[in-house]
Amino acid sequence: MDESVVRVIATGGTIDEDHTDHVTGRSLFTQSRVPQMLADAGITNGVAFETLFTKDSSDITEEERKRILEHCLSCPEKRIVITHGTNTMVETAVALGKNVHNKTVVLVGAFIPFIREGSDAVPNLKFAIEKVKQLSPGVYIAMNGELFLWNNVRKNKDKRVFENLEKTVE
Repeated sequence: MDESVVRVIATGGTIDEDHTDHVTGRSLFTQSRVPQMLADAGITNGVAFETLFTKDSSDITEEERKRILEHCLSCPEKRIVITHGTNTMVETAVALGKNVHNKTVVLVGAFIPFIREGSDAVPNLKFAIEKVKQLSPGVYIAMNGELFLWNNVRKNKDKRVFENLEKTVE
């Protein structure tokens, strides 16, 4: 396997949202838009893409987290980017961080869907792909130009940002 290839796995979340169900507040999907995001970011080579599923991350079950983990462990690539909703991104990062040791995994999402004006989806995805190529093996979250270790991050829902618990990643 070519070490320069990055596996990009879509799991849904706001980054890939088509629209929101106004009754439940959940994200709804028809298909992943990640291939278009990659093209918009100018990333046309060195990426293997697949959709694992497209769900609001609040609806991701522990069985689906295990499925994401198994997929990370079994895919031939050593560098993996997972698009994921921000609501439970930390929980998935923890599940992966405790079990993935010889690969570099970066979870990424967006606060504004790709299909909406002013979206942070493309810059976030581009940043995650750039970082996954540079980082040591481990699990990270990349959001809005910042990088966080899986065991040193929280989502600040009031500020709509991710932040370190204590340490800093450079």
